[in-house]
Amino acid sequence: MSNFTLSNNELTLEFKSLGAELSRITDTKTKKEYLWNADPTYWKRHSPVLFPIVGSLNNQAYSYNGKTYSMSQHGFARDMEFTLISQTDTEIWFRLSSSEDTLKLYPFQFILEIGYQLLGRKIEVMWKVMNNDTKTMYFSIGGHPAFMCPLDGNGIQSDYSISFDNTGKLNYLAINEKGLVVHTKEPKTLDTNIIDDKSYLPIDSHLFDDDALIIENSLCHQVSLVDKEKNPYITVTFDAPLFGLWSPAKKNAPFICIEPWYGRCDSSDFTGTLEEREWGNTLDEGNEFFASYSIEIA
Repeated sequence: MSNFTLSNNELTLEFKSLGAELSRITDTKTKKEYLWNADPTYWKRHSPVLFPIVGSLNNQAYSYNGKTYSMSQHGFARDMEFTLISQTDTEIWFRLSSSEDTLKLYPFQFILEIGYQLLGRKIEVMWKVMNNDTKTMYFSIGGHPAFMCPLDGNGIQSDYSISFDNTGKLNYLAINEKGLVVHTKEPKTLDTNIIDDKSYLPIDSHLFDDDALIIENSLCHQVSLVDKEKNPYITVTFDAPLFGLWSPAKKNAPFICIEPWYGRCDSSDFTGTLEEREWGNTLDEGNEFFASYSIEIA
């Protein structure tokens, strides 16, 4: 594993070749840390990429073309060594290509490239998926960045809130102990407060008792962590059709994840094939998928 850095007068970023993972966001001047430090007491990662699945499969397996394949939660890319393919003063790109090992888990020839661009106090996270196979490829991809909360040891987590760019009703899906979506007769709704035409979700010690909260159907495209005075210090902006909010259940972990997703875990009653997975993506032979999201530090 190798480490890499991008830096300007505002922010310093660090990356690992393992998983092409963003591992540190530091204010260049104040040295304030914004990204979770991967303390294994709570969670051993910083900001992994989720590919070629997001979340968990029912029975940790899927079927494709009459064959069953096993795969653990969030896929294999986060635990594989990427190759550095380019780096400038403001941008860095990594690549993972299919191999004999990946084909045992996922029967498609692919190239996955992950890029990061640093401009001022804004970080653009970019994903490029290429289908090098002779058949249609089915995949999901997502982000999992974990941000410090409380920030810089300032106050307690319940002083903070999560804000959304949608002041309407925000329904969410909960997941069970196997990491699968559980559908209920009546939709679950985030208990948000509307203040000055903005929507805020208070953070308390029970918010993630049932694990992640999943918001579907493009209900939001900008989510922020805000301090006691309702000032945002981190804003994640995305076009993804769904996203997750997560912190380890019942651990009072000092971080919150804001996760843009193109895909999600299976439902607890899902028995379909890879092609039929909810929110999955389709990529024809020789085609390319591109998506991105941004992290802005106030």
